[in-house]
Amino acid sequence: MTGTSRTSGTSRTSGEPGNPGGPTAAPLRPRTLGRDPLPGPWTPSADAGSGAPVLWLLRVPDGEPAPRAEYEAVLDARERARAASFVRDLHRDRYVAAHLALRRLLGAYLDLAPGAVELIREPCPCCGAPHGRPAAAGAPLHFNLSHAGDLVFLAFADRPVGADVEEVQQMSVVDSVGRTLHPREVAELEALPREDRTAAFSRCWTRKEAYLKGTGTGLAERLSVTYVGCGPRPASPPGWTLADVEAGPGYTAAVALADGTPTAP
Repeated sequence: MTGTSRTSGTSRTSGEPGNPGGPTAAPLRPRTLGRDPLPGPWTPSADAGSGAPVLWLLRVPDGEPAPRAEYEAVLDARERARAASFVRDLHRDRYVAAHLALRRLLGAYLDLAPGAVELIREPCPCCGAPHGRPAAAGAPLHFNLSHAGDLVFLAFADRPVGADVEEVQQMSVVDSVGRTLHPREVAELEALPREDRTAAFSRCWTRKEAYLKGTGTGLAERLSVTYVGCGPRPASPPGWTLADVEAGPGYTAAVALADGTPTAP
């Protein structure tokens, strides 16, 4: 697993007007990086429409590492150090692919070369240290990144946004971690037939991680604090709107968007 209540919109795909998700909304459908064209400079009114998040999904084939010369020329020193720290080539290749994708999209939105984007961390809302939400210095947009298995999921918006994708969890994880969720979520899981619990837990987990990444607190907040629900439709915490996202068989994904007016990162 990786370290984001007021809804009334109609169902739609990302980039269309309306609230991102809601009690009656179908899962959002992200754009596909590598199939859909790269975007032009960020213009929320034209690209995201009414503050809706813009979502992208990338599948990283196994055994296709990025050329070392390419990523060393694009990634910054911190990203290169992180890439070098992976023991397994597969994990390094997926990390590199995720960060190259992020930089390509940010570069397109900001009209910059991917390597010229300056990535920073906002202050943590819990302690003030610089390990909160990721941001692009001076950029007019917010973003969030998640990757799991061979998928990379990215979200962009004109206000704080959180994104999470996960592989559907094993029952052993549900049994051990499920008890630490919000009491209502624990009750919802226990009320389900055992064979349905992995999908329900995975939905809940991605919603909760998307929300916590969006707020910038991450897992500094206990899993039992905020209720997001295990059912087929997410429950949005006050001040945020949650939506499930289509990620394909074997995966669950969710996005969380702050309510209110656009904010500068």
